[in-house]
Amino acid sequence: MIRVLLVDDQPLLRSGFRALLDLEDDIEVVGEAADGEAGLALVRKELPDVALIDIQMPVMDGIEATRRIAADPALAGVHVVMLTNYGMDEYVFDALRAGAAGFLVKDIVPEDFLHAVRVAARGDALLAPSITRKLIDRYVTQPPPTRTGGLEELTSREREAVILAAQGLSNDEIAGRMVISPLTAKTHINRAMAKLHARDRAQLVVLAYESGLVAPRMP
Repeated sequence: MIRVLLVDDQPLLRSGFRALLDLEDDIEVVGEAADGEAGLALVRKELPDVALIDIQMPVMDGIEATRRIAADPALAGVHVVMLTNYGMDEYVFDALRAGAAGFLVKDIVPEDFLHAVRVAARGDALLAPSITRKLIDRYVTQPPPTRTGGLEELTSREREAVILAAQGLSNDEIAGRMVISPLTAKTHINRAMAKLHARDRAQLVVLAYESGLVAPRMP
């Protein structure tokens, strides 16, 4: 059973998401909150598999709530998915850096929404190649890399896998490029995440650019 927590200041939206989730046999909604502070308290109490958190909320915004969840070792099993009104607004980049596994646009179709919840529960990042490319574009205008720690611990194959992941490739695509099995590709990615202390694939992509392991190509 996938345990889900809803954190959003719009009651109608929460009700809509809950109605969808309640119809699924493998998903259980364990709580709702209307602001980040209350949401954080519920996350600590319920320890959900997935926390769907709005970015902009009163009292404490979703980014700060996500940052606190990511910083708490007791909440390592909680996968945060940010909810946003826009596809790639100014807050999404900060949300991923704070520790979010990905994000969903609020007008997502029901089938994609349910699929995303299951993907997040497995620990996979909700980062489509198109979103990864937008992150790359953002890095073109960013200052020089500020993080380098942990890179020396990566093997050459782990580095290669991380570089490909940062380009938006899936595990199957990475396996094809490296001529290895998808399971081995996933192992390389997981070991790299452990060595670089990344919560998930989304943070791994961000770290790849922050560390200078991958350099964005200028347009």
